[in-house]
Amino acid sequence: MAQIVVMPALGNTVESCLITSWLVKVGDVVDASTLLCEIETDKSAMEVPAGVAGTVLALLAGEGDEVPVKEPIVVIGEPGEEVPSELAAGPSGDAAVAEPEAPAAAAAAEPASPAAASPAPTRAAGDGPAAVSPRARGLAATQGIAAAQLAGSGPAGRVIARDVEAAIAAGPGLTAGARAEASGFVPGTPGSGIGGRVTRADLAAGTPGAPAATAPEAATVPAASADFPGAFTDAPLKGIRKLVASRMMESLAQSAQLTYTATAPAAGLLALRARLKNCGDPELSAVTIGDLVGYATVKTLARHRNANAHLSDGVLRSFEHVHLGMAVDTPRGLLVPTLRFADTLTLREFSAQSKALANAAIAGSISPDLLSGGTFTVSNLGAFGIESFTPLLNLPQVAILGVDAIFPRVTVNPDGSVGAEQRIGFSLTADHQVIDGADAARYLKDLCAAVAAIDLTVLG
Repeated sequence: MAQIVVMPALGNTVESCLITSWLVKVGDVVDASTLLCEIETDKSAMEVPAGVAGTVLALLAGEGDEVPVKEPIVVIGEPGEEVPSELAAGPSGDAAVAEPEAPAAAAAAEPASPAAASPAPTRAAGDGPAAVSPRARGLAATQGIAAAQLAGSGPAGRVIARDVEAAIAAGPGLTAGARAEASGFVPGTPGSGIGGRVTRADLAAGTPGAPAATAPEAATVPAASADFPGAFTDAPLKGIRKLVASRMMESLAQSAQLTYTATAPAAGLLALRARLKNCGDPELSAVTIGDLVGYATVKTLARHRNANAHLSDGVLRSFEHVHLGMAVDTPRGLLVPTLRFADTLTLREFSAQSKALANAAIAGSISPDLLSGGTFTVSNLGAFGIESFTPLLNLPQVAILGVDAIFPRVTVNPDGSVGAEQRIGFSLTADHQVIDGADAARYLKDLCAAVAAIDLTVLG
């Protein structure tokens, strides 16, 4: 009897996972320990084992598909066994379903992508309305495309997402105004806009017109170069990179961000770091400048609860405890693990726990539950020599601190002579919806004082 493998839940807060690559194909013989695919969320990544033995009968999603947890992703059974009809097209209609190969043939076959596992019958455009997968319908709606009129390449001629994507790429496209009004557009006929794009006037007329005439080239225009623009590579955004891109755009669209900068004397930081490094205690010896600044950041937030807050649906929620988000550069992209109850930790505990979280994020083994719930975030680019930058808010948080490099600055001594001192820079981005400039300035002033007197801050 065919058995179904579902998308596992990677944490209490995870609702869906992205399939980044398939490690098997239809027809492969697997056992319980065979790894079927690699998946990830915005928070972690893992490989999914089969859990059962048998032959892969169907892959129910493609690479790059986001699948809700507990939804079917693979059907495993006996060779030649029929795939349940309700799963034949997969949750989004874009499945790869095929008759499995004999084991010997499967071993000799080249690995294939899920979409290529078995050719599906296609439907010619103009044969009448076709069935459309939910994902294809949603994509078509954003472009004003009549998906049911496209040629479908899915099972039984079903229109799937790649058919809509192909139509978008092949057609002349619509102008922004036309896209907002289009509801039954079939790409392929040029319009009267620039580059053959279909305009609102074309839609109103019922049939896109011919492309607008272009002026003849001037005699001074240089001849086209055969090698223009030269070699290039297209890499679609996916996984963590795609999610970060989406969230950064949402952050800018949903908040009134303003960045404030200040510097503090760094002599105390450097001196304390040197003493700790040579103290003989392995844990204290591992304390970094970043740890000291993070510790001072948390202590300062205790007096500025309006910065240690979330803004959601017009409600500002200020937190008593600081749950510090720490931006970490990982091989998969930017992750922000959360150091929970950071305000209750000693410097030794703060340093050890923050390093453990960062290492787990880099290794891809961190629990997804530890990648959410932060109330304030620190992003440290000082190690890269950056002296000032504009960190973006990690919504729904209302503030984020950028830690800049330590750099020398000219100073005038009391006797009038000119000298130099080491200073460290800070870049605080705050949501002006709830944090006024004076409030942001007061936080930075207190933070700089805490850093300048870091010995007292650590003792306190």
